[in-house]
Amino acid sequence: MSKKVTEIVEELVTPILEDLQLELVEVEYVKEGSWFLRVYIDKETGVDIEDCGTVSEKLSEKLDEVDPIPQNYFLEVSSPGAERPLKKDKDFQKAIGKNVYIKTYEPILNEKEFEGTLMAFDGQEVTLEVKIKTRKKTVVIPYDKVAKARLAISFS
Repeated sequence: MSKKVTEIVEELVTPILEDLQLELVEVEYVKEGSWFLRVYIDKETGVDIEDCGTVSEKLSEKLDEVDPIPQNYFLEVSSPGAERPLKKDKDFQKAIGKNVYIKTYEPILNEKEFEGTLMAFDGQEVTLEVKIKTRKKTVVIPYDKVAKARLAISFS
C-alpha cells in the first residue's frame, strides 16, 4: 500500500523541525476548493513568522525533490493557535490543568462532547472535570474513544 501524503510530508518535515528545535503538531492535506497542505508547528515559547517561513522554504525544497503530490496545492506552515489539537500522549500530559474540548466516537454518559479541565491522563483514560450548571462532575473517558481533542479557550 502506498503511503498517504500526510505520512510522506511528516517524514520530510521531521528532520527539518528537529534541526530547528521545533515540534510537529499536525499535517493536514485537505481539499477546500483548492488543495491545501497544512503543517502546524510549535515550540515551548511559541512559533513566529520567521519559524514558519524557514520551515516553509526548507520543506518546499524537499517536496520539489520528492514530488509526492500530483495535483497543484498551497503549502501553509503555521502555529496550531490557541486551540491547539491534542494528538499525542505528551500533548495530553502538557494539557493537564487546562481547559479542553473532547469529542468521542460514541456517547459516554449520553454525551459525545465534553469541555472542562483536564485533571489526569494515564495513557488509557482521560479524566475531565466538567461544570454542569453550578455543579462540578468528574468524567472519565477511555482514551481509545476520543475522536478529537483540543485546548479550549475559556471565557469565564
